[in-house]
Amino acid sequence: MERSPELIAQVLARATGAPLVPGNAVRLLRDAAENYPAWLEAIRGAERYVYFENYIIRDDHVGAVFADALIAKAGDGVPVRVLYDWMGAVGKTSRRFWRRLRDAGVEVRGYNPPHGFRPLGWLHRDHRKMLSVDGRVGFVTGLCVGAEWVGDPERGIAPWRDTGVEVRGPAVAEIDAAFADAWARAGPPLPDGEPRPRDAMRREGDVALRVVATRPGTTGLLRLNQLVAAVVRHRLWITDAYFAGIPSYVQALRAAAGDGVDVRLLVPGATDLPLLSPLSRAGYRPLLEAGVRVFEWKGPMLHAKTAVADGRWARVGSSNLNIASWIGNLELDVLVEDAAFARAMERMYEQDLENATELVLPARRRRAGLSGRVNLGPRTEESVERETGTAAHEATGGAGTGGRRPRPRAGASAGRAAAGALRVGHAVGAAIGERRVLVSSEARLLGVLGVALLLLAVVVVLWPRVLMLLAAGLLLWGGSALLARARALRAESGAATSSRSSPPSRPSSPSQSTPPSHPAPPSRSSPQMEEEDHPADVGTEHDQ
Repeated sequence: MERSPELIAQVLARATGAPLVPGNAVRLLRDAAENYPAWLEAIRGAERYVYFENYIIRDDHVGAVFADALIAKAGDGVPVRVLYDWMGAVGKTSRRFWRRLRDAGVEVRGYNPPHGFRPLGWLHRDHRKMLSVDGRVGFVTGLCVGAEWVGDPERGIAPWRDTGVEVRGPAVAEIDAAFADAWARAGPPLPDGEPRPRDAMRREGDVALRVVATRPGTTGLLRLNQLVAAVVRHRLWITDAYFAGIPSYVQALRAAAGDGVDVRLLVPGATDLPLLSPLSRAGYRPLLEAGVRVFEWKGPMLHAKTAVADGRWARVGSSNLNIASWIGNLELDVLVEDAAFARAMERMYEQDLENATELVLPARRRRAGLSGRVNLGPRTEESVERETGTAAHEATGGAGTGGRRPRPRAGASAGRAAAGALRVGHAVGAAIGERRVLVSSEARLLGVLGVALLLLAVVVVLWPRVLMLLAAGLLLWGGSALLARARALRAESGAATSSRSSPPSRPSSPSQSTPPSHPAPPSRSSPQMEEEDHPADVGTEHDQ
């Protein structure tokens, strides 16, 4: 990426919509052992405000530590605002936990609770993980708040592997702006005077970075990832918790590897959805065939979302390499353009590979040249089974650090389910439309789907009334949602038109002025809205 840096910078800016902000100090933080203490120190030192946005804040002993710190700071009179995702909190955080925060003066909101007239609205989640304090220091990470990230040494449970960054300098204003946007999506906007403007923040270092805050329906990170894969010249090392690349991104990685780039992908070895594990590994074969090196983590869970390219560009944040993060969610990442930081990321990556096993194609079907590139002979059913069976078993059979598999989690399961559904869709589409050559490892998947469709056909023949009632219910729900949305849009349009067309009252004479005869229209977002009435209060009560 050393050629034409000005052109690359321009393309990066247009692809992400994020300006390059110089003058920052950035610190790489590994796992909860380095992230959590830094977060708590920042919260306890707050003087102006605390913004805390996270997909999951668990009601456990780790969440209690953060709750105590937030409550203590709110007790000092510092505005403390917490934004969590409604779905991320289901089954993990009780109403009592949020009520305790609110009663202590912490302003708490939940993002996108279910709504009867938005049947598909639940697909858009706030997957960001950030903390900002006083416009002085900001954190952008892949870590949620919970005991999984801490582990339990006494029981031999290692902490989850994850990565974050600490940012000081003018770029913190961009982190604050991202929070302000998400906060306004869940209720009234931040009050005047918050957050601090960028020109009020001093330089803290020499690092330039971009803060990429994506929203549902935007594809800034997808464009960025494809662009980096297209321009990288030497190394592209990726870590991802729920990789499910769409065909265009997979092809970009394959093309880079075919051009001699050292492309590596580090993914979890343990999974919270065992049934999707063979499907996930089958998706690695196109990458392996092109020379991309794929590694599986041997610890309990790899949750980091990072990339480093050519020893100069690095990404850290909340975005996974799948369609949910690229299009469906609120996500937050930092793109650091600094050689020293990138070298630190590469060293961390090499350390991670010491606790990972490389997935390889069967030895007798592989001819490796001096460059380590893989050339395959003819594909056979046995060779694919060995790839997804024997090699995968070796990759996950070791205990690694901690050795215990993670218990299923709703949030992670949803991500893995989305990844699996995407791969299923690709395989079915390829089989029906003949868009690409199917590999033999997909034969079992297509067979299962074929049997399922035949069984569904039998159900339709034997019990047509059940299917008709189900279809009618879905149609009624969807139709009612569309009508309600149309009515709301018409009401908003009418109110805006009325406001523009109403002229102000004129004074009775040129020499005498009187105030307008009608009061100003009330604000649509009243600051007197009580948080207890916000629909995001929905949660699950835990017995204690």
